[in-house]
Parts: sequence; C-alpha cells; structure tokens
Amino acid sequence: MSSTNRRDFLRASAAAALSAAVPADLFAQSETAQSSPGAIWDSGSVRHLLPTVSDSRMLIKVSFTAPVEGEPRLHVGDLTVRGSMGDTRGEHWHFYATDLGPGRRYPLSLVGSNGRALCQPWELATFPGPDERPNRFRLLIYTCGGGHEVHKFLPTAVRNRLLRRGLSFQPDAMIANGDHVYWDLLAPVGSRLLGAAPEAVKAAGTFDRSAIVLGSDNETVLKRAAGPQIVPVYGTDFRSTPVFFLQDDHDYFDNDEATDEVVTFPPSYFMLQLARATQGIYYPEFLPDSARPLGLPWSSGRDRAWGVSESFGTLRFGRLAEILLYDVRRTQTMAGPSAVYIDPAVEKWLKARTAATEVAHVVHVPSNPPGWTAGKWGEWYPDVLGREGKLTTNEPKPYWQPGWLKQHDRLIEAMAAVKGRAPLVISGDLHAIAIGRMLRSGRLDLKDNPVNVVLSGPLGSRPGPLGWPSGRRGTGAMPSAHLDMEEQVKPIEQHGFTVADFTREKIVLRLFKWDIKTQPVEAIDTLQPFHTAELTRPA
Repeated sequence: MSSTNRRDFLRASAAAALSAAVPADLFAQSETAQSSPGAIWDSGSVRHLLPTVSDSRMLIKVSFTAPVEGEPRLHVGDLTVRGSMGDTRGEHWHFYATDLGPGRRYPLSLVGSNGRALCQPWELATFPGPDERPNRFRLLIYTCGGGHEVHKFLPTAVRNRLLRRGLSFQPDAMIANGDHVYWDLLAPVGSRLLGAAPEAVKAAGTFDRSAIVLGSDNETVLKRAAGPQIVPVYGTDFRSTPVFFLQDDHDYFDNDEATDEVVTFPPSYFMLQLARATQGIYYPEFLPDSARPLGLPWSSGRDRAWGVSESFGTLRFGRLAEILLYDVRRTQTMAGPSAVYIDPAVEKWLKARTAATEVAHVVHVPSNPPGWTAGKWGEWYPDVLGREGKLTTNEPKPYWQPGWLKQHDRLIEAMAAVKGRAPLVISGDLHAIAIGRMLRSGRLDLKDNPVNVVLSGPLGSRPGPLGWPSGRRGTGAMPSAHLDMEEQVKPIEQHGFTVADFTREKIVLRLFKWDIKTQPVEAIDTLQPFHTAELTRPA
C-alpha cells in the first residue's frame, strides 16, 4: 500500500460494528463459521490494544511498535483524551475517557501529537446504565492465558486462535481470570522451571530486587519477560470488546508455595511492584462503580487513573448482570483461624452486592477456585496430597491457614441465602474445565439453593505433563473433602474457555475444549460447546 493510500485508509471511517443483538441460534452455526474477527483492520503502529468500559467510562491500554514522540491523543466521539505514559520510554500509553453516555457506541481514533493517525479508526460501546434493562448479555471467560514460548507453553498464535474463536460468538465482554504471566522467581519448584531457568535468564535477564521496576534495568527485564506473554496473544483483536483482567499468584511473578525455606505469599514489596507495573503497562484496571467503595485496598491510587481498583472489580450490565471480580492474593493474611484471603472491607462489599436485589444475576469471579482442589498450599481448602498419593484432610497441610476456609464458607453462605437467584461462581487458577453444584460446605447445608461452580478453562497451559495438575502435582483437580459436590463435568485437563449467556430468566453456560493430543490446530476455528448447562432463576 502506498503512503498516500495508507494515510487515506487510516483516516477512513471504521467499518460498521457487529450488531449487539445476537441470534438465538448462534451456536448452531455450520462448521464453516469464521473465527477471525477484524482480520482486515489496519493496526498501523499499534502492537496491542485492550479496552475496558463501564456505563460512563473507558480505559484503554495501548502498546506501540516504537516509542511515541510527543503526546498521543484518543478521540472518543467529540471528546479528545490525552494519553498518559505507562512506562518510562513512551512505548506504552493509556487513555481514560469519562462522562460518556450509557449504552452508546462511540467512534474512536488514535492520533499522534502531529495529528496523524496511528491506526485505523474503530468503535467501542459503553455498557447500559445501572437502571436500564437489557434483554441479554454474553460473556467470554477463561483463565491461565500466560506463558512464555521460551518455556514451551502453548504457542501464542494458538492461544490467539482460541480467543478468535471465542470472539466469533460476539461476546459483550471478556474476563481473563489470572495468570497472564508465568515467570516465577522464588518458589522452589516454579523458579527453576520458569524465571530462574537458564533459557529465561538468556531471553530476559535477571531482576534486581533492590532496584525500582520502572526506570531501571528492571523495566527492560519486565518487558522481555511479560510482553511476549501478553502482546501477541491479544494484539488488537479485542479493540471493540471490553476486557476485565484479574490477577492471581503468577501475576506477582511467583507460584503459591510454602516450605520451611520460603513462603511466597502475601506478596513482597518487589512482587507488588512487578504486578503493578505489568498491569499498568499492559491491561486495564477496574473502573469505578457506584456500588463499590473507592477506599477498598489497592483502589484509587494516586499513580493510577481516577477511582480505579487494581484488585477488585465490577462488571455491571444494567439490571441484568453484575459480575464481582476479586484477587485473593494481594490482601492475603497468615493469621491462623482469623486469616483471610480478601480484606474484611472487600468481603463486606461482596456480601452487600450479593444480597442486593436490583440485579437479576450476581456472579462471583474469584481468582482462586471454590469447589475443587489439587492439594496446593494457597487454596481455600485443607486437602493435601498424602503419603499414599491421594488427597486427604487427615494429614496437615504445612502453612495452610484455617481462616481461609472460614471466609470461603461465609461467602458461600451469602450466595446461597439469596433465594431468587441461581448462585454461580466462575473461577480460575486450576488448569482444567469443569462444572458442578455445591450441596454442602462444612456445616452449611446448601441443598435448597446449591451453589453452581465452574472452572472456566485454561488458555495457555503447557502441553506437556507439567502444564496440568495431574502431572505437576501428582493429582488431578478433585472436590474437596470439605464439600458435597455434584459434578456435571469432572475436571478435564484440556485448553478451552466458557461462554455465558444471561437473560432475565436464566444463565446458559457453554463449555469449550480443544485437545492438543487428538485435534489439529485448524479444529479450533469450528469448535462447538461440548457441554451446555442452564441455570434458571427460582420462581
């Protein structure tokens, strides 16, 4: 393309966006369905672009192919938003638009300080207002999207292909639940496999834990370690689909491990700086919500966009659905019977929103999975891999805190107490796909209103044995002995994702999986759900 034609092309209006109304028979598409949305869009000098929205705000993270001179600007309709630098070199910027109208599709264009287009224009819509009553909402959700190819994780091109298949179903939003980066530094096992492995040091270098992250050599190491796990996976494919990125243990550059030599969580100061820098550069924080206190931990930081939270989020889609997202690692305590994963103020907020009646569906999305265990230290449950090679609660789990389980039961009790809903938790962390119903949790009898639990499916797990619980830990994921569980789909160790459809009467969950051992990569383009579940609201 000539420079003149390219300039004209970049300045052209964006193509008409896909309709928000999705046909009811979308999942009955033929095997010829395409899964490459936006393939002809010209990204110009943009390497990756990830937006999030609320009913009145947009926050967009952008990476460029080279440092941008001057101050880039984002045009949102008639509004002009100045860019803020996310790193110290001008390669990464974010744009924060406020005072927007609810449920409105805006034309967007990104220009340099000289007024020239940096990419082709596109469109992005805000969510409906909190008092609006949309008829439907579709969500794409998965976990464990990270992994550097130097460590033989699923190639980023294959991960992107899975995401494009998910995007072909035209979701209104996407949730990436934790583990966007795998680069463990201190965990006795994880570090040898990941951040301290010779190939990792050769590819990225070594962090200086006594130095600042941004503005030192650590910034270069961070970009070499984290960038290849995020940028090529998403590219610009989600430019018109709001995203919600939740952090978990590996996003702090360590696995949750506890031995007499090292206990990796709560996160150290340096771990926090790495997690904050990665988020600040690559993916958006959670926008403020009128029902979420601005003073929750790790919210309203002065070095962040106004009112955002780094660890606790809300996806509110009118009066139809409210998704509550919470990182269990950042506020974790080690206080024995009074220990918590989530700060008491956050627990109070979660309970209040769970009990609120103005929204048809309230869904919990924690970074740590209720329902199943693989015997890991940093789980809700006391189950541990025993001397006989089976999960048990008859042997102590070193450094595990009983207060974590108490908090689990308080949250589960709050969900089951709302009789007008089908309680639902969709979680991350475990490298598996599963769905079940929790009928008992400790002394809690949940049979009158069972809590539905889903493992959403991993995106980037290593194809070999070390990528799955059964190989890495010697046991697959299983229901905790603390629970009575009815499993519709027992945990499956394959790559995949979940699509959830919300209407006022019900939630329809569709689980997708792709088997790297038996299916070619091309099969991803026509994946169909292997299991469908309907959760109907009680009359």
